[in-house]
Amino acid sequence: MSLRAVFLDVGDTLLYEQPSRSAIYASAARDRGVEVDAGAMLELMRRANRELPREIDGAFRYTDTWFHAFIRKIFHVDLGLREAEVTPIIDELFARFENPRTFRLFPGVPELLAACRENGLVLGVVSNWSARLPRLLAALELDTRFDFVLCSAIEGAEKPERAFFEAALARAGVAAEHALHAGDHPEKDGYGARRAGIEAVLVDHRERLSGEAADAFPRVGGLPELTDLILSRLP
Repeated sequence: MSLRAVFLDVGDTLLYEQPSRSAIYASAARDRGVEVDAGAMLELMRRANRELPREIDGAFRYTDTWFHAFIRKIFHVDLGLREAEVTPIIDELFARFENPRTFRLFPGVPELLAACRENGLVLGVVSNWSARLPRLLAALELDTRFDFVLCSAIEGAEKPERAFFEAALARAGVAAEHALHAGDHPEKDGYGARRAGIEAVLVDHRERLSGEAADAFPRVGGLPELTDLILSRLP
């Protein structure tokens, strides 16, 4: 079947934070007198993400309400800062992750998006992200390059759920066999797309992916290679 739509993950696929998200959180802690490095902060962040429920007071993961709880868990519960100290941290982090200067595009983003557009492909974002994603893409002048943006915090669903990918198919107006999804996570992007019948490709910019799950999918080392793969799927 010919390719008619391409879905793209955002974080660690199209762009990345500079410095890293954990480094930004660690810096906020050090500014309040708590010595913690990016590695230790990353573990705290992963643990908070595991331990917090997907919905808090009816608010889905990565909404502002959920992130309030996430940040309080790390800075108040785990690191011991007073509640009064956490509120300005929340405001600071929210602003930081909406600022386009926090992010860098991987090489090949304009060329990838242009190639998809020039070949008549429906182009969509499928991302687990806060509701700030559309504004961030606009600030990076990427919003007009996509036909739609499917954001987990807005939709109330997330990868790797099959329903999230099926929503992308509905937005694109194509059957699963005519779509390809590219992202960096074997479970969320790889198996999530595959369960919906969509071809999945892993983007491994830093050559970090390994193991049985990663080996289950075609893998590219960057966006120029992904562009070539997509063009090879065209008639």
